[in-house]
Amino acid sequence: MKRTINISMLILAAIIFAVNVTSVLAVSEKIEKVEPKIKIEAKPFNLKQVRLLDGPFKIAQDVMHKYLLELESDRLLHSFRLNAGLPSTAEPLGGWEKPDGELRGHSMGHYLSACAMMYASTGDETLKEKADKIVAELAKCQKALGDSGYLSAYPESFIERAEKRQRVWAPYYTLHKIYAGLIDMYVHCGDEQALEVAKGMAKWVKGRTDKLTKEQMQTMLEHTEQGGMNEALCNLYAVTGDSEILEVARRFDQNSYTEPLYRQEDNMTEQHVNSFIPNIVGTAREYELTGDKKERKIAAYFWDQVANHRSYATGGTSNHEGWTTKADILANELSSNTHETCCTYNILKLTRHLFMWEPKVEFADFYERGLYNGILATINPENAMTMYYVPMASGLFKTFCTPRDSFWCCTGTGMENPAKYGDSIYFYDNEGIFVNLFIASELNWEQKAVVIRQETRFPEQEGTSLIINTEDKEEKAFRIRIRIPYWATKTVTVKINGNKQNVNARPSSYISLERKWKDGDRIDIDMPMSLHLHRMPDDKSVAAIMYGPLVLAAELGSAEVTDSKMYGRYSTGEEQIDIPVIVALGKDVSEWVKPLAGAPLKFHTVGAGRPYDVTLIPFHKLFGQRYAIYWKLYNEEGWEDYKEKLERKRAVEQERQARMIDLVKTNNRESERGHNFQGENVSRGRYSDRGWIQANPGGWFSYRLKVLADKSVVLMCTYWGADVGQREFDILLDGKKIATQKIHELSPGQFVDIKYEIPRELTEGKEFVTVKFQPHPGNTAGGIFGIAMLKAK
Repeated sequence: MKRTINISMLILAAIIFAVNVTSVLAVSEKIEKVEPKIKIEAKPFNLKQVRLLDGPFKIAQDVMHKYLLELESDRLLHSFRLNAGLPSTAEPLGGWEKPDGELRGHSMGHYLSACAMMYASTGDETLKEKADKIVAELAKCQKALGDSGYLSAYPESFIERAEKRQRVWAPYYTLHKIYAGLIDMYVHCGDEQALEVAKGMAKWVKGRTDKLTKEQMQTMLEHTEQGGMNEALCNLYAVTGDSEILEVARRFDQNSYTEPLYRQEDNMTEQHVNSFIPNIVGTAREYELTGDKKERKIAAYFWDQVANHRSYATGGTSNHEGWTTKADILANELSSNTHETCCTYNILKLTRHLFMWEPKVEFADFYERGLYNGILATINPENAMTMYYVPMASGLFKTFCTPRDSFWCCTGTGMENPAKYGDSIYFYDNEGIFVNLFIASELNWEQKAVVIRQETRFPEQEGTSLIINTEDKEEKAFRIRIRIPYWATKTVTVKINGNKQNVNARPSSYISLERKWKDGDRIDIDMPMSLHLHRMPDDKSVAAIMYGPLVLAAELGSAEVTDSKMYGRYSTGEEQIDIPVIVALGKDVSEWVKPLAGAPLKFHTVGAGRPYDVTLIPFHKLFGQRYAIYWKLYNEEGWEDYKEKLERKRAVEQERQARMIDLVKTNNRESERGHNFQGENVSRGRYSDRGWIQANPGGWFSYRLKVLADKSVVLMCTYWGADVGQREFDILLDGKKIATQKIHELSPGQFVDIKYEIPRELTEGKEFVTVKFQPHPGNTAGGIFGIAMLKAK
């Protein structure tokens, strides 16, 4: 009997083992039913094959992993249940997930994607089980909403508003995230129910868009932000093989984006960045699944324009969510609301696609720069809170979301980033592997029965080591290509088992090591880093200081950097402080930036700072204090001129303050409310940390300002001197015209104050007047960056 029991137990154990193995294999096998129609030159490894080891990326991954486990499922599901007519007693989430918010539900998609990829990256069954249960609840919501397949946290009327070009906040953007989350749950977790829900949603969107003509569809896309609906539907097509889903995906290609790009025309100025980039990621995915070379041409040209002509040293792009100027015009784009983190997330996705098609070092170099300075730098390693904007203006500080009351778009992509840090470290082809990133990690190359362990403390260690382990202890023949970055301008040395190799390790290239690798073989690479400047394309005297791939930021102290200012809000230019300037124009950076002894990756300026020198550390390590990344470099003569201009500017400001009667801060809710704002058909925005307003054709706006009953006054309006276009308008005071203003390149590159003398009789005996801005037919009135009433001289 004892022997029988033992045999039974062994059989049961074997069955359980077989089931578990089958389950793991089901998830790990390639589940796409549609093979790429192009040759993928560098294939990515499955996330489950890469495990991060100790280092900054592992720290960020661990804190985000903890946050994903802690975020309450019922709170995420609350608005979905209410929208489906199902009961919910959960406490609503805040921020963009408020039950009356028009973007509610987008975080659910991000959350599912993050959980799915985090499961693949860590193997945490608890997290997978939590996400599986959420999918099951979403399936209940979808069923309760009817047979159409519709699923969202908001009513379908939002889609109707988008189709009619009525005001609504990005319903398809939200749906894109939900699609993506469900598909990731299927791909990484093997959740069949997630696939069924996504297929139901595809059925709904096909039925919905079938009713629209091509022209109506394009009009809708131009009216509202749709995110990457084309990408999500392409990915669904790939795992289902349903060609109708591909057809629907292509309906979401925005022609106003893609057609000029196909003609190699930069049509990106004044476009919304985080709408544009995801749509082109979808274009890239379409190329892979159809082989249409037109899509490749579009994606490649677009990437070049963003990465090489519209990006900061950090690899980030955008200013106040848009590209506000032409390509290569960046020196005046340094504000509090630059570098939206979502945009970095998406341009790195596109970069990864391009590398897969053509494994060029320039793609991997850009990816590394963006990953360290634009992604890792935006997550607080203490609490997993992430950033929306990354201020490039000096004297500001990093600001973050909150755990339950923000849920900005970048909160969502911020959840995903640490879950997929491992997806672009290694790639492979028929000859071997590419090592693109120097991140401590372990690659389980199942296809070769090889485990490659990358041991490094990079960037503190200027190099890395690769240890090859063959699971069967047999020799394995393959090629290892290791990226030699653009910044590796000093001598790179490579050793195999302690023996120096004769390799041509040029910057911006791969070294290729091909041999029969034995178990325990070790490769050591030393890649000394050096200081260099990342200059603005339009003003070479404006530059960021870099060390290897790392952007260095000056530590400017934590004055007034409180938790209440750091969490749950964005930075504003009003919080800026004055910073030193650098007097070192024409000198090599190594002459005036020196390492601090005994402090890895810590530097200081020597004799170059005015009025004082500064300490510099990698941007991804700087938290809780003010910083500066970009510097205006002066020579001694330029420094003296700057001081004189600064003194004159201060004198003018002091004189203006002495004459100030009233001031309207345009596009500032509190200030506009206090000045009885009225208007129709107006637009608002921010540029260079200043709010602007304009009346569009047929519109107008007005404010009530204080005047002096017994003295003459002057109206002063501030304009951006580079504005062009149809900008001609009248300025009226209590209904009487006092001026006509035309704005067209008044003074490019700077703000311009224009004063308007007010006839004495228009203000005599009055305490307040109403100033109105009325555009001429076909014109706009503005943009105006501030309105002041001054005492006449």
